[in-house]
Amino acid sequence: MSNFTRSVIVTGGTTGLGFHAAAAIARQRPDHCIVIASRKNADGSAESINRSVGRDNVRFMPLDLGDVKNVRSFVQSWGEKSLPPISVLLLNAGSQFPFDIKYTADGFEASFGINHVGHALLFSLLQPYLADEVRIVVTASGTHDPMQKTGMPNAKYTSAEDLAHPSGDALKIPGRQRYTTSKLCNVLWTYALDRRVRRLPQKKWTVVAFDPGLMPGTGLARQYPALLRFMWKRVLPALIPLLRLVVSPNIHRAEESGASLAWVALDDAVKGTSGVYFEGKKQIKSSVDSYDEAKQEELWSWTLKTLAVDEQERRRFEVVE
Repeated sequence: MSNFTRSVIVTGGTTGLGFHAAAAIARQRPDHCIVIASRKNADGSAESINRSVGRDNVRFMPLDLGDVKNVRSFVQSWGEKSLPPISVLLLNAGSQFPFDIKYTADGFEASFGINHVGHALLFSLLQPYLADEVRIVVTASGTHDPMQKTGMPNAKYTSAEDLAHPSGDALKIPGRQRYTTSKLCNVLWTYALDRRVRRLPQKKWTVVAFDPGLMPGTGLARQYPALLRFMWKRVLPALIPLLRLVVSPNIHRAEESGASLAWVALDDAVKGTSGVYFEGKKQIKSSVDSYDEAKQEELWSWTLKTLAVDEQERRRFEVVE
């Protein structure tokens, strides 16, 4: 590993979007150690990428974003490996629970807990291992924006505590709306973090949100019934050209979106761009709600208060020098 100059982390990098982004980065950055981090690596994804690109710069590390102790253990293991500084951090993994409400190991509603809480904690703990120049990309979704008319329920942000520990009528919120709201949280958090990294005079840290579009065939539908999973995995991928014409142009194969994610992470054309939202390779406006600074700061404050174990750690998580 000592031959590598920089490290890259891709959460959810063993399948779908993250897998193809990791492969594209491995191909373009042979001097970087690319770590794909997921709960499991059943298909030998790191080895598969290495074979496909003819290199040996991809590694797998286990990470469960739904378990705070596991996230902390991951970062401890990272520190023990003496890997090069991280120059690209792709906070990409995501889960959707369309039916009954699910909870993480720590009692957070699972969509919010995995898609937001786990990633926010991972970033906070990894700060000492980030290079002076780092690109952070948060995978969001166009479903967070009602104006996109994706067919998904509108995201609704009330408070972080309501989303983390729903009670009363909030327990009846459909799982798909919990997902779209968690994706709104990804964008809110991105903008809150951007304000903070801009205050670091000695660092060139940038953070953006990224919408990969609809990607039939990926693992996002793994919680759906068997027939819908079959349609998603086997039927819809073959219909992507037609779907682009009759539904939305923002429908892609995972390989295409993975290449776009790698472009947002690496390309000189967007180097230094921060605090913005990309749909594929195109910079666009995110939802109206995502620009609400009160919501951004409420989410940021709740996250720090909830995840930091003491005041000293809270100050570190605040992203100040």
